[in-house]
Amino acid sequence: MKAALMSLGSKSSKMTLEAMKKYFDEVDDINLKKMEVMLGRKEISTLYNGKPLAKYDCIYAKGSFRYAPLLRSVTTAFYDNTYMPIKPNAFTLGHDKLLTQLALQYYNIPMPDTYVVSSIEAAKKILEQVNYPIIIKFPHGTQGKGVMFAESFAAASSMLDAIDTLRQPFLIQQYIETEGSDIRAIVIGDKVAASMRRKAVVGEKRANIHAGGKGEPIILDEHTKKIAVNTAKSIGAEICAVDILETVKGPQVIEANLSPGLQGITSVTKIDVADKIAHFLYVKTEEFMEKGKSSETTKLFADIGAAGYGKVDAEQQIITNLDFRSERILLPKIISSITKFGESEDVIIKAKKGKISVEKY
Repeated sequence: MKAALMSLGSKSSKMTLEAMKKYFDEVDDINLKKMEVMLGRKEISTLYNGKPLAKYDCIYAKGSFRYAPLLRSVTTAFYDNTYMPIKPNAFTLGHDKLLTQLALQYYNIPMPDTYVVSSIEAAKKILEQVNYPIIIKFPHGTQGKGVMFAESFAAASSMLDAIDTLRQPFLIQQYIETEGSDIRAIVIGDKVAASMRRKAVVGEKRANIHAGGKGEPIILDEHTKKIAVNTAKSIGAEICAVDILETVKGPQVIEANLSPGLQGITSVTKIDVADKIAHFLYVKTEEFMEKGKSSETTKLFADIGAAGYGKVDAEQQIITNLDFRSERILLPKIISSITKFGESEDVIIKAKKGKISVEKY
């Protein structure tokens, strides 16, 4: 199988790239900055270094919010025929804190109270009503950047005056006192692969490792794990980081990150997160390819109108390639549906050069 990691070349991306090489036959390192997308024709045209992007069985695309439109465009072009752990629209949702909050709201995922305002005047009216301290943050930003802490109405008003000159949208969010700590959980598929509690340094409200925060390994309870997994699902990502606050009301999600750093959590938990990501990509790509083969076989029968197709007792002929796994032959999924074999049933297998038959005993 052939895979590609499309990224900005961070250390975390390099860790994942090396791990993927242990599972896939071929892995290409694609620099996101050298990608081009051409729209307006019958199909989306994608170019890398000025040439059409090759065909891959798996593409793991990731990058910062600045590249969200490009990431969405590229993944849209390949999503139907290539396994990708992050849906195209996730790059729009996950890289915009406002859209992320809306997704959390829709899926009933607990989060701090958040206000969206249309103007500085409207914001100041909200500031007169909220309890302090509060958080003011921009919709875009990573590693805790663009997040401001206001202890009073006066401090918040001064921040708004400065924000007004930037002409950027912003959010006002309830501040929850956790003594400068939060939880980061790495979600892979339907599981939390690793988690740590981060503690901010003295004088800092952000617990991010990049902001100087310190981490310690933590095992999450099942309720918190479920919240983390559901957060990833709400934005359409099978691989992402979820940041959670521990509050008296229970876990509350404050952010989802589609391109999380792996060095910190790997060092803290001693879990090889990059390897877990690579293995997950390999397994899901196999499933995606097998599903594609079954769909093609089903379509073939429908197109040619094969006699007896769909009837329980009719013998059916399937033309396909053999899929070898460690010198074992894996039959197409449609065979299970046609034969109705069960795992506990005994069978008679007859084999000779160029021919195999399997019958119930």
